[in-house]
Amino acid sequence: MEPLFTGIGAAVTTPFADGEVDYDNFRKHLSYLKENQIQSFIVNGTTGEGSTLTKEEKAELIKVSLEVSDGQIPVIAGTGSNNTKTSIEASKEAEALGVDGLLVITPYYNKTSQRGLLAHFTAIADAVNIPIILYDVPARTGMKIEAETLRVLADHPNIIGLKDATGDLTHLSRLQAVVNDSFAFYGGNDDLALPFFAQGGKGLISVAANVLPNEYQEMFESVQKDIGRANLLYQEIQPLLEAMNIDVNPIPIKVLTAFLGFGEYEVRLPLVTLEEIDQANIIETYRHLTEAGV
Repeated sequence: MEPLFTGIGAAVTTPFADGEVDYDNFRKHLSYLKENQIQSFIVNGTTGEGSTLTKEEKAELIKVSLEVSDGQIPVIAGTGSNNTKTSIEASKEAEALGVDGLLVITPYYNKTSQRGLLAHFTAIADAVNIPIILYDVPARTGMKIEAETLRVLADHPNIIGLKDATGDLTHLSRLQAVVNDSFAFYGGNDDLALPFFAQGGKGLISVAANVLPNEYQEMFESVQKDIGRANLLYQEIQPLLEAMNIDVNPIPIKVLTAFLGFGEYEVRLPLVTLEEIDQANIIETYRHLTEAGV
């Protein structure tokens, strides 16, 4: 099966206004991304604060994404949870709305074993008829998809890729060795984008691409034709990524989406906004990067 997309997908933020989802600015942000080379919309994920969105809000965000995409950009919905039944229900609802694919995280808190991962992901994949990208992010879940587990899961016709946010490129090599070339690996760490691309990754599901869509897409495209240009872009972006390491995602990136006019700087509890001095540092670093014209 062909990958859902190649290049840069944005893990899209969800704007709020007085605690409610700001759908107008969400639409505005998606339109900006579409106009600036983004290759996929990933909605209702970690960056979109999916864990604090209601079922109704998630459905409406998917609908808006599909309207803006208009069939030109794949829309991928985050439907993972630590409850298999809940994930199946969310996945079927997203499929019914018309998404192009699903992003499904490994179970967290109650975690599971590798055998449990096989049963969990297989049950979800059996319940739908659209492609699934698995999501491995041990820093948030406390567990990792091992190579043998992926080998078995990759045989399922609906499981077509993996978002690898382990930050371990040696582990990526182990995974690549057990699947065929049609299986798509997407990076999940903005700060490792270039080495991930160079190692054969099909793209990146990016947080920073919410505000740097052109730069990340150019980096991806330059790997094969101008590695020097790709490396320059990679180096220039690093100070911004370091500045955003001050707190957990999506707290820092929403400073910049607000700065660009895509809603107020607001997150939902238990997340809290940054102090003004830290916001100013992120904005200044971003302005320096973009005004330098990398």
